[in-house]
Amino acid sequence: MVILWTDALIFGLLSFVFFIAYYLHDKEHIKRPLISIKQSHMGMASLVVLLFFMAIGILDSLHFKQNGDTPAHNDIISVLDYIATPLREHSEKTYSSPLATTLYNKEMIQIDASNMRWDYPPLKFGGQHLNDVTLQKNNDILQKAGIGFLQGMGIFVLVVLALRIEVKLTPPFWTFFALMTISGSLIHLSAYYHVFGTDKVGEDVFYQTIKSIRTGLILGTLTTLILLPLSVVLGILSGFFRGWLDDAIQFLYTTINSIPSVLLIGASVLMVQVYMANHESEFTSLSVRADMRLLFLCIILGMTSWTGLCRLLRAETLKLREMEYVQAAVSLGVKQHTILLRHILPNVMHIVLISIVLDFSSLVLAEAALSYINIGVDSSTYSWGNMINGARLEMAREPIVWWSLTAAFLFMFALVLAANLFAQTVQTAFDPRRSQ
Repeated sequence: MVILWTDALIFGLLSFVFFIAYYLHDKEHIKRPLISIKQSHMGMASLVVLLFFMAIGILDSLHFKQNGDTPAHNDIISVLDYIATPLREHSEKTYSSPLATTLYNKEMIQIDASNMRWDYPPLKFGGQHLNDVTLQKNNDILQKAGIGFLQGMGIFVLVVLALRIEVKLTPPFWTFFALMTISGSLIHLSAYYHVFGTDKVGEDVFYQTIKSIRTGLILGTLTTLILLPLSVVLGILSGFFRGWLDDAIQFLYTTINSIPSVLLIGASVLMVQVYMANHESEFTSLSVRADMRLLFLCIILGMTSWTGLCRLLRAETLKLREMEYVQAAVSLGVKQHTILLRHILPNVMHIVLISIVLDFSSLVLAEAALSYINIGVDSSTYSWGNMINGARLEMAREPIVWWSLTAAFLFMFALVLAANLFAQTVQTAFDPRRSQ
């Protein structure tokens, strides 16, 4: 078992979330919003999608050392890599379109010792089980998709029975059913075809896309974990104590906001690259090197993204410190740290929760933008941003190579849309003006 830095932070964050959930599960002021979220069909359906992506990300965060005969097969891989070994190893020569059986461009093919033909070369791992591709391909794709659909349905039934999920024909129920059956069809098809085609070096695009899920989740969650302490502590202290402390904190976040974020992030990433180049002995593995750059990118984004939430919390704290119950606590001689923990912090948590969910989707999109201009994650790291960056030249080809960009867009769109819909539900549930 190998634990990378991002793995440790992910499981630490999960432990913290479970602890907070256990601590708050019997609090009356939390029960009402949670019941409201549970009754929202849109919110629960989007939560099912988010949990599905999280399950894939967790599988990709369980790493171990692979023992192979060659250096290429002697690296750190994840449980998801092990499960998806056929996708990882079934590489072609170059581009092939989704569900194709030949390469995308024509080449000179050697027919025999003296004859050659200008044609589309057959793939090594795409539809090679067929005797007659022209006659059998379409029916075989439908058959394999149907078998995968039934396998996904079987897993769906087992999960429902194991978790004792109440069967109600609601949007969350159908969302879970659709995720399992579609996944079953794609997984079964991927054993015989390249479902989303292959890229320039022949690597399976479907494999790249599902591997990119972990990168998006890490940047959305770990960055939030980094910016939260700065935002909450500085925002509350600034609004409660005011005076010179308020002036210093306002000067700090105003200064940071005055610096173009792209330049600040670019300079920080460059410093990390220089440090890694000067300390190569500390980064002996490609996986460790890529993981460390991903971690530093999360830290950099967190250090430059806390100012907005800090300003919101300062404004809310300024209002709360003038409320009667806070003034009464001050008059009775209650210690300041007790007032902050018992009266101020609980009453700004709805803003914190709403901001966390809203910021998640923006951070996922930020990675795509940063990787597009080559200051994002390491080039060896699978991410939707790197896929979109690599698709720039592919879109200029003739004929156009569209599937890498489309696959990255669809998965990123699904994750961000689910996050935004869930954020809207959380915002509505925790809005104090809606409380009865």
